[in-house]
Amino acid sequence: MRVRQQGEESSDKFEKQLLCLGEGKFPSHPVTGLISFPEDFCEMLSPIQEVVDKVFPDILNNFQNHQWLRERAILALKNDNVDYVNLKIQDRLPGITSEYKSIDTVLDDEQALNYPTEFPNSLEPPGIPPHKLILKRGSVILLLRNIDPPKLYNGTRICLKHLMLNVIEATILTGNSKAENVFIPRIPLIPSDIPFTFQRLQFPVRLAFAMTLYVACSRVGTPKNLHMYAPEGKTKNIVYHRALE
Repeated sequence: MRVRQQGEESSDKFEKQLLCLGEGKFPSHPVTGLISFPEDFCEMLSPIQEVVDKVFPDILNNFQNHQWLRERAILALKNDNVDYVNLKIQDRLPGITSEYKSIDTVLDDEQALNYPTEFPNSLEPPGIPPHKLILKRGSVILLLRNIDPPKLYNGTRICLKHLMLNVIEATILTGNSKAENVFIPRIPLIPSDIPFTFQRLQFPVRLAFAMTLYVACSRVGTPKNLHMYAPEGKTKNIVYHRALE
């Protein structure tokens, strides 16, 4: 539990509300399964543009402030939502985008006959960067592999500084090495959870203004810092109760 904040009178109540959410005790609609949040639990925003404006206000004048960037991120449960939000925020930054396409290779010669290159290009296995990376100077990205721990490890957030053909320069936003400039090359990546073996040569990163995080609410200290995308103030809360027994 991460909600303890000294000096915040609402911490105890917020902690109890989080426990109710985590244990699936918020009342839900018998047909739709949607739950309604208490008014003091969070600020509910809709459409998604409101969430972007709230979390990244005036980004055009703030995107070079690394302290400002490291203090904020939009958290979501679905990759589609995350990808959409990331591109929308990146579009607000000045400058032009650079497109990096991976080189995907089916490693088994016999399997290669059954899987033309276009098929692995279309796949986005968990923990693997997409075939097509669209990046811009100033964008926040997430490292997907341990490259040079404890400096550069899986989950490190970094800010793009220069984009080159086969290497990118970036500034570390999080961890003990924050503010340090680093270079990240394209590396070979082999996903393990698909029925055939292929290798993707790509930068081991993805955009990270928005990220997927299942325990999103508990990462926030107080209700005033929790802004939730909830059309009509409602959403689904999926809890596997047997796992809590």
